[in-house]
Amino acid sequence: MDYGTLRGLIALLILALFIIIVVWAYSKKRRSSFDDAANSIFEEDRKDEVNKQETNNNV
Repeated sequence: MDYGTLRGLIALLILALFIIIVVWAYSKKRRSSFDDAANSIFEEDRKDEVNKQETNNNV
């Protein structure tokens, strides 16, 4: 096996891994967990706002 063939096989392997990762990321099974992770930042902001409001009400 020469160097060109090896480079071609490695390129195919990397392409296959890329396609597998894309399919995994966009699968319907993973969508809910990714949506939860994406919205978690907003939940933390809401908790901070509630804590600030509680603190202001006590003053």
